[in-house]
Amino acid sequence: MITTAKQLKDLIRNLSKKLRGESNMQKCKLLLFDLDGTLLRSDKTISGRTLSVLKQCREKGILIGVSTSRSEQNSLAYLNELMPDILISSGGALVKRGSEYIYKAQFSIEETRNMINTARKVCGKDCEISVDTIDAHYWNYKVNPKKIDEKWGDSVYTDFSDFSECSLKMCVEIFEKDKAQDLADRLPECDCIRFSDGYWYKFTKKNATKENAIRKIMEVCKFSTDSIIAFGDDYVDIGMLKLCGTGVAMGNAINSVKENADIVIGSNDEDGIADFIDKEIL
Repeated sequence: MITTAKQLKDLIRNLSKKLRGESNMQKCKLLLFDLDGTLLRSDKTISGRTLSVLKQCREKGILIGVSTSRSEQNSLAYLNELMPDILISSGGALVKRGSEYIYKAQFSIEETRNMINTARKVCGKDCEISVDTIDAHYWNYKVNPKKIDEKWGDSVYTDFSDFSECSLKMCVEIFEKDKAQDLADRLPECDCIRFSDGYWYKFTKKNATKENAIRKIMEVCKFSTDSIIAFGDDYVDIGMLKLCGTGVAMGNAINSVKENADIVIGSNDEDGIADFIDKEIL
């Protein structure tokens, strides 16, 4: 029984979201997936069932896209069996449709050096830093990531002492929140966001976000956000889920993502994506 104005308001909002979601399922033109914690299972593979339903979606004329904070080269290491029609990488700083780049948000060599030097001033000379360029993923790692996860994409080791590349994204491991805020304040030309599964913070150009990358795709593909269904699990996905016609949170997503999604499905290890697509789209 509805007893308060707030309960009535919540009921109307939920019914509206349900109706809007049903309409968006019918006119879906693009399925857009975050990678880690979403399309990839915990073992960093895509399930055979998910690959099967995505193939069926393609046969229906629906585009398949990936939107990840990983670099292009790093993400493609996991996508040999899928090869997306659209790839948003480096957290929205690079957008590719097929073989064509349609958007690049790069820092100059000088800007990149300043970001690295500023990170070291705030976080210490030995802090771990990774930098994405169009051609590679650079990292001053203390332990080779492939020794921890053999499926990890290629990372080029560097100490950044004489780094001379334009960059798309810098990530810094920062264990203290006040230092993270200090670094963000010193880099006002950057958007900064933390990943939920560790102490890494992502720095990209202002407005080089997943949601802005989607707007670039819309300009080229000539369809609206209502025809996009987006899936995610972490802070960097919230804007994307709110922008698209239907925002889908994984069962393993952090609470902030679930609160901003239209639908919550099963986890990445439970074929949540395949179950949803099989039921709602195919």
